[in-house]
Amino acid sequence: MFRALLPAALATLLIAAGAAQAQEKFTYLTNWYAQAEHGGFYQALATGLYKKEGLDVTIKMGGPQVNGMQLLAAGQTDCFMGYDVQTMKSWEQGISVVTVAASFQKDPAVLIGHPGVVNKMEDLKGKTILISSASHTSFWPWVRATYGLSDAQTRPYTFNIQPFMADKNLVQQGYLASEPYAMEKEGKLKPNVFLLSDFGWPPYSTTIACMEKTVKERPKAVAAFVKATMEGWKSYLKGDPAPAHALIKKENPNMTDDRLANAIRLLNESGMVFGGDAAKMSVGVITDERMKKTYDMMVAMKLIDPAKVDVKKTYTTQFVKDLKVLP
Repeated sequence: MFRALLPAALATLLIAAGAAQAQEKFTYLTNWYAQAEHGGFYQALATGLYKKEGLDVTIKMGGPQVNGMQLLAAGQTDCFMGYDVQTMKSWEQGISVVTVAASFQKDPAVLIGHPGVVNKMEDLKGKTILISSASHTSFWPWVRATYGLSDAQTRPYTFNIQPFMADKNLVQQGYLASEPYAMEKEGKLKPNVFLLSDFGWPPYSTTIACMEKTVKERPKAVAAFVKATMEGWKSYLKGDPAPAHALIKKENPNMTDDRLANAIRLLNESGMVFGGDAAKMSVGVITDERMKKTYDMMVAMKLIDPAKVDVKKTYTTQFVKDLKVLP
């Protein structure tokens, strides 16, 4: 009897071994240190959603010294945590990067002012505004044009909140769940926070961007990564985020439970992942209308040369149009 079972047992082992070998390796590079804003990716990894789709995924952590677009173009990662403004601009520079999904229906970029001094966006006139060098080629031209501001108002933002805390007449840029929370916790100040996307700033963010070559040669792997990631976001924000948080804190020991909880609250309250078109179509959705709106804005702000960039080449909806991962 024992001998009779050996072939069957051996067959089971071979099948299991074959399944393990069938996992296709896939790498994804984030745009910053691990945080709640990357939660859907880490949740998909921690809960086996990527493996379920046949992928052996490695998430590489970005940071201030990591040039993600350069690494993507060099083949050091399969896909990258992109941003529409950057992705569209890359085509002008000869880098064929395609956005295949958008985790965030909004850009978490904010401007922050002192209560009683800056109570609405129109109050930015005449104020000194701390802006990073990168923002001068993303949201600042739009803010400047929309609210009649001037480059003379700007000063460099060095990712330090202390100048703002010391001067009520300063305004600074930030990230929805980052600087405002630090100000409240460290300085006992509840600032006025203006989420630019709520005022018409159009780009998606926290996207999945891949080289055009990858999209054409590995469509099944890209589709599997997109699907598992969006299911990861649903699990992270609507279920138990503990699996993702364990990985996030391992990668980034500076990340604390209170900061993670605050970020999840804001992601849900702002409709960052489940708002807009995602509410009815799918988490991760991108649309022709939104992409054209961002493209038209960039052309109007002279951020790209329309003669060098065909908006239809900068993205594809093939991986999200039938996804149906609903909140």
